[in-house]
This record gives sequence, C-alpha cells and structure tokens, in this order.
Amino acid sequence: MKRSLALAALFGALSATSAFAQTEINILRAATSPEQEAYYEGIAKAYEAEHDGVTITFEYVANEAYKAKLPTLLQSDARPDIFYSWGGQTLLEQAKAGFTQPIGEMLPQEFLQTIPEAGLNAYTVDGKLYGLPLYATEVVVWVNTELTKKAGVDHTAIKTWDDFLSAVKTLKEAGVTPIIAGGQDKWPLHFYWSYLAVREGGPDVVTNAMAGENGGFENEAFVEAGKDFQELIELEPFQAGFMGTTYETASGMFADGAGAFHVMGDWDYLPMRERSTSGEGLPDSQLAIMTFPVVSDPVSEGGDQATLGGINGWAVSSSAEPEAVDFLAFMLSEEHQKEAARQQLFIPIVKGAGEALENPFFREVSQHIEASSYHQIFLDQFLGASVGATVNDISADLAQGAVSPEDAAAQVQEAWDFR
Repeated sequence: MKRSLALAALFGALSATSAFAQTEINILRAATSPEQEAYYEGIAKAYEAEHDGVTITFEYVANEAYKAKLPTLLQSDARPDIFYSWGGQTLLEQAKAGFTQPIGEMLPQEFLQTIPEAGLNAYTVDGKLYGLPLYATEVVVWVNTELTKKAGVDHTAIKTWDDFLSAVKTLKEAGVTPIIAGGQDKWPLHFYWSYLAVREGGPDVVTNAMAGENGGFENEAFVEAGKDFQELIELEPFQAGFMGTTYETASGMFADGAGAFHVMGDWDYLPMRERSTSGEGLPDSQLAIMTFPVVSDPVSEGGDQATLGGINGWAVSSSAEPEAVDFLAFMLSEEHQKEAARQQLFIPIVKGAGEALENPFFREVSQHIEASSYHQIFLDQFLGASVGATVNDISADLAQGAVSPEDAAAQVQEAWDFR
C-alpha cells in the first residue's frame, strides 16, 4: 500500500523514516476473517518497508479463547504490545491494574482530530487515552428473505417486539425455523436481554444502574427485559440443540439457509458465508437486515432510537515501545480505513473513511449508528469481565427457562456489587 508524503509528515513526530532499533511489535487479536488477516498483513508489510529493523507480528485467537487468554498474558512477561479491545469497564480495569499505558500525548493532534469524539471516549479512562477505536458495529437482525417470503412474513413490517413474536409464530406454523442462535458461547444470547433492557429503560438505564440509581440492575427495565425475552423463549424460536451450538456454527447454519433470522452483528457478513457449507452462503439478494424491534410500552422513554454494538479497537500494553503507538496510528490512517471500507471488511470509524463504503448492508448500519440517540457498547464488555460473564450466564439461563427475570436481574446486581 502507498503512504502519502502528507501522512508521513503527520507522523513525523513519532516515526521518522530512519530505522528504529531492532524492534518486534506483537499484536494479539480475536480471530477474524481471512480477508481481514490479509488486510492487516498488508499494512504490516508496508510499515516494515518504511522502518528497517521493525517487525510486526499478528496473532489470532478464537473469540472465547481470546477472552480467557488475554488476562493471563497481560499479567506475564509475554504480554502483547497491542491487543484487540472492546473498551468499556474491561479497559478501565486493565488501566487501573497497570496493564495498559496512556498514549494520547504520543500522537499528533492532527491525527486525533480524525477520530470521532465518541470513539476516543470509548478508549479514555480518567481523562487519559489508552487505545484507539478501529470500527463501530451494530447488532442487527439478519433476515433470510426467501424463508420469510415463503412463510408469508413481511420483515419490513416488523417494528415492535410484538411484531417480532408474531413473525416467529407464523414462521413456525410454516415449518420454518425462526431463529438460529449460538447458545453454547452465551454472548450471542446476551444481545436479546441487553437490547431489550435498553429498549425498556432508555439510553441511560445502564449507566444509571452502574451508579446505583433507581434500583441498580434490579430496576424494572431489566426485569421487564427478562420477561420480554421469556415471551420469545416460550415460542421455542431457536433451532434444536441451540445451547450446544457455537457462534461459528450458528453463523454458518444461517448462511446455509437453516433459519429465517439471526441476531448478530454486522461483522458477520463475510464470516458467515465462509462458515457455510458451500463457502459462499446466501446471496445478497436473499439477505436483509432489520434494526432490533422496539417495545410498545417501555418502562421509560427514549430507548427506541438506541443502538447496541461495539466501538471496537486496540489498546496498548504498559510494556509496549513507542514504535507500537506509531504503528497503531499508521494502521488507523484514513487511507487504510478507506481500504477496509472498499474491501467490505468493516465500517471504519475515522472521519471521511465511510465514504468508501459500497456494501449496502454496511451503509445501512452506518446510517443506523449515525441516527441513533445512544450507542450502547455490549454489556458483557461494558460492565467488565466478571459482571459481563454474569450477564452472559443469566441470558443463557433465561433462554433455557432456568431462571426468573427477577432472579436474573438480581444476579447481575450482585455481580456488580462484588466486582
């Protein structure tokens, strides 16, 4: 990839093209698509070509294994220099523990001005910047339009939770599996409880609960979210054996046409095709996305325009050399973000890079996020590792009818109290 003279000048304060000392930059990321791996490899090679003596190494670990492995690595001498991060309470805990380092003063202001404020805030702890955002994501309802049409369901008419429940009933009556879910990993199920909580309680419901206001996580909105979810579960909407199905398997099943809906992030567009039996999945003409339904009579107003997703990015470990920060800025340049958009890899966060988006689904998601009243980061990340694990656990228990909505909310509150 080419790097303009202007961009080289922009990072001149950190990265004169004269060679750094022999330096290896190790980067750890949750597993992604082969296309994204090739994208990162190209950026690494471009940087190495301009910086003699610098070697960039990416390591990819499966999603659940990554979450388990990272805390141990950060406490060891083998910690990565840069690691993939979902921000939120988990990043705060990492910063408080001294596992990460502030990088704001190491970056040119001209570069920082290319990042939206919301993106920088997601990686800021106590006023200090500990990482940089890579892209924004939204959890949507993926739709197999061939199956919905076969069952006589108009997905464009689904606006409310009641509409969604009615569609599930119609699909079952037509012999179509309504929803494909990867229950074994639990976090795909937390999307339902989390989204419903925001829909019921409004955009401030989570931050108010964290502050101990209005009953905390035992607030009526969280209980009602559990009841809403229960209404869905009582319809047996998922494929047989969904609790034994991983996210990756469920992703491929949906792309194979096994069910009408798949509540998952926009990031699944390419991976689900690669995980399908054919390796091609559903054609675009058979795909659509819906925003997650709103509730008709919420506990509090304002949640109907909120979105749930991530502002995913990178954090820099406390032992990383300045070269790692320089490479991170290089990787997140407008040029490279536009290339990601052109390749349909993700929705870039750098200002202006989204203009290169050609994928209609990504453009639609970008518009959703831009129009949202509030973008809530995934609760299993936003609330920190221990509380996040509880959110995932109670979501899986609700999906199996193993816990009441009241007990589910109480468990999250207890986890928050003892975090």
